[in-house]
Amino acid sequence: MSPRTRPSATKPTVPAKSVAPVESAVPAKSAVPAKSRPKPKPASRRRKPGPEQAARAWARRLDARRPGLVDFVLGRLAEANGRPEWAPRLDPVSELVLTILSANSADTNAEVAFESLRNAYPSTPPLTHASAEPRELPGWGGRGLPDLPAPDWSAVEAAPLAELTDVIRPGGMANQKAPRIPAALSALRAGGGDYSLQFLAAKPPTEARDWLAAIPGIGKKTASVVLLFSFGTPLMPVDRHVLRVSQRIGLVPPTADPDEAHEIYQAMLAPERMYEAHVSLITHGRRTCHAQRPDCEHCPLAPRCRYFDPKAE
Repeated sequence: MSPRTRPSATKPTVPAKSVAPVESAVPAKSAVPAKSRPKPKPASRRRKPGPEQAARAWARRLDARRPGLVDFVLGRLAEANGRPEWAPRLDPVSELVLTILSANSADTNAEVAFESLRNAYPSTPPLTHASAEPRELPGWGGRGLPDLPAPDWSAVEAAPLAELTDVIRPGGMANQKAPRIPAALSALRAGGGDYSLQFLAAKPPTEARDWLAAIPGIGKKTASVVLLFSFGTPLMPVDRHVLRVSQRIGLVPPTADPDEAHEIYQAMLAPERMYEAHVSLITHGRRTCHAQRPDCEHCPLAPRCRYFDPKAE
């Protein structure tokens, strides 16, 4: 047979469709049901600490890096201004209403508004033997208030809003504060049965604070002021003076807000030092550590103040 007619040795190509699939001993991934495949573990994220945990962590760092700072501050302020001892200022409901009136207003203006409430809604006829001379109130920035009966709170709660607004107008921001006063009085009556805060005295400090702060218009600072000065409840109110002094010294972070500073002090101070710390720091802020042009030259805290010396220990 000639080469032309010799059959080719190459095998004919088998069509692809006729080739039987080769079975693998290992199943393909796609053959495994989706439910049986283990889900990849999400990357672990570090949880942001809660307010109380963050406050405790700050207190520990401060004690490690600047030991004895709290004792130094309170000791020096006690030497300069005396060590304050707790005593009730007003009856608790008057304390609450006065604190509402003082929000974003000078304490002297709040006093005028409170006296206006007494005159407009007297609870009893004027007492002939009562002194009209103001009594100094610890931790208060005004002249003080005379020892006179509280207003008739039922009359205050029932007063027309427009009338009540005009009565407290001398205190400033009357349109915002007027609705808060009857709302607070109504909440007290609902919670305790009358116009009284006495039922809060038996509660744990933070529980009493949170109950009071749940009333519209009453924040953590207002609730803490009322409970501290009414019952000696170990809470640390942080207003603008306390916050300013605390940040400058370095007792709290420079970016801390009042609520964060409150939690830090709760973690940093023994309960029996809350009142002393609040009154001492607020007094120092009013007398020496002013917002503008603080009197650092005569400040007893200057040696350890980060505002005066950024490297102070």
